Amino acid sequence: MRLIAIGLNHQTAPLQLRERVAFAGDRLEAALAELRALPDVKEVALLSTCNRTELYAVADDEGRALVNWLATHPDDASGDAAGLHAYLYHHAGDAAARHLFRVATGLDSMVLGEPQILGQVKQAWSSARSAGTLGGHLDRLFQHAFVTAKRARTETRIGNSPVSMASMAVRLAQESFARPEDSVVLLVGAGETIELAARHLAQAKVKRLLVANRTFRHAEELAARHGGVALPLDELDRHLFLADIVFSATASRTPVIRREHVAAALSARRNRPMLLVDLAVPRDIEPSVAELRDTYLYTVDDLERAVEDNRRSRREAADAAESIIDLQVSRYAELLATNARSAPLRRLRAHGEAARSEALARARQQLAAGQSPEAALEHLAHALTNRLLHAPTAALREAAASGDDILLRAVERMLPADPATADAPRQRADAGVHDDDDAPLPAP
Repeated sequence: MRLIAIGLNHQTAPLQLRERVAFAGDRLEAALAELRALPDVKEVALLSTCNRTELYAVADDEGRALVNWLATHPDDASGDAAGLHAYLYHHAGDAAARHLFRVATGLDSMVLGEPQILGQVKQAWSSARSAGTLGGHLDRLFQHAFVTAKRARTETRIGNSPVSMASMAVRLAQESFARPEDSVVLLVGAGETIELAARHLAQAKVKRLLVANRTFRHAEELAARHGGVALPLDELDRHLFLADIVFSATASRTPVIRREHVAAALSARRNRPMLLVDLAVPRDIEPSVAELRDTYLYTVDDLERAVEDNRRSRREAADAAESIIDLQVSRYAELLATNARSAPLRRLRAHGEAARSEALARARQQLAAGQSPEAALEHLAHALTNRLLHAPTAALREAAASGDDILLRAVERMLPADPATADAPRQRADAGVHDDDDAPLPAP
């Protein structure tokens, strides 16, 4: 059994490939079920965001089945699915733990230190737990990742003046021809990314805010929080011409803003330019929109250039966070080693609990059958002693016969000190006298 992390992200794969293996909603639940059914996969969690799709698993086969599943599991049939192999990274053991800790801390994000990713990692953990694919090993891993991210954010400056893809998108608009304070802004979607964009736009004193969403009630709630106006998503094409700036981030598998919609809006605007920022993966806005005159279309990959200054300014804090991650990876490895060494103790305690339950149940049956309490107690004590000591007694007999001094000494260390009898087991063994010479304990 080994911990494995497999995936692709904005550093290894372009947007058109990442969107083909993005999972959300019902697709995520079905994907987890498929992954858990793979041979040799014991536990699995799936993290899917606009910048990454990653599998974290406990498996027996070095993750080959997981790699093949992800590489041949695009959302569409276009392109060479097997070619995704070239874009995947693979981590195992401590390296897999380190990768998750860096992801949760925001050190592997396009916007260094961005806060949204921790919530997304927690959602991946929660989804796996709900789907029944999260076991004790992955649960401990994710809990440790949460602790690591919290330490990094409280003990370094990585979380100071937090930024996100949404805030960088609003900053991009502020530095363009369409400044929010002079513009009508249309938000498409009502999830966390759009919520963050709405907050930043409100701070920038946006001229007018429109919100369109498939669930109209969610659009109304978001618009009410930020002084906007809600629109039904199916009326988007009728109102698109009002927008100087469009931010879109839905969970749709197909574009919600098409080329013909934007072309009609530009005509109604008498070709006044529009800024469109697509923050969704898969993309919400048809890529061919960029070919239209007077449109300026940006995707999550285009924002890479805008975040470079942020990355440089946070490098010192990131270095400090990396040191915390190094420490936490070491502690996690120690935890796993301790748990492995504690396995015999857990088995011993489980054996004792099973013996207690069995003996107690038998005693209750005897009392219910009319046997006297004294007899029932006597039988309980006798049966419990036999059940607990049978396996250790057999092992000690074998050790004495084979001359296994290590096991004999270990047992001596575990027994209470008795000056009068401390050397008795060893003396008896040396004299060739074994427990077989005494009345044997009845088998349980």
